[in-house]
Amino acid sequence: MLKDRGDTLKGKRCLIIGAGKVARSVASKLLEFGAIPLTFSDSSGHVYEPDGFDEAKLKTIDKIKDERGALLGRYIIASTTAMFNDPEQMLDISCDLCFPCAAMNNITKEAAIRLADNGCKGIIEGGSSTVTDDARKVIKKRGLMYGPHTLTLTGCAVHHHIGSHASDDQFAKEIARIYRDTKNTAQEFHARGDLYTGATITGFLRVANAMLAHGAV
Repeated sequence: MLKDRGDTLKGKRCLIIGAGKVARSVASKLLEFGAIPLTFSDSSGHVYEPDGFDEAKLKTIDKIKDERGALLGRYIIASTTAMFNDPEQMLDISCDLCFPCAAMNNITKEAAIRLADNGCKGIIEGGSSTVTDDARKVIKKRGLMYGPHTLTLTGCAVHHHIGSHASDDQFAKEIARIYRDTKNTAQEFHARGDLYTGATITGFLRVANAMLAHGAV
């Protein structure tokens, strides 16, 4: 999405909602691309590193969360720069991108408005159905980039399809193909730029074509 806009992840300040394995994997990948992960959250609240989490700080988060029942609040003991539940609302933190990787319906209409008002340029789902229908309307109206879970969570299927020994380049090419097909489908069905619609229609067509191939009507 950023590449289509002539941009990259480098230097982008990113809010991550959640602190599970997916959230931490997203943070690690963001660091690889030069982005700046700012937050993690769990039932105890959120931790915010104003200058971002580096690899060492991310390892500390990993150690805490890999311990059964441990909560993020412990992280502030290990960091002199972290802020815990400050600001009170995590979505008040200025960011370029938001990656909700926690509960379903985490990004509501009000949350999407708050993110847009605070300068967020895109919301990319790292969890299933983390963005509500009303929030999607706000995202579209405000012109934010949106990576729907129906597109972003295809990684496991791709990994299974091309094999566990595939290279990063092979994986990247397959992801690029899926993104391109989704974007083209959205445009074909008069929903240019709407990846949610494109992914939904693409999925439906693939299932329908498979059923037809097996003689279903």
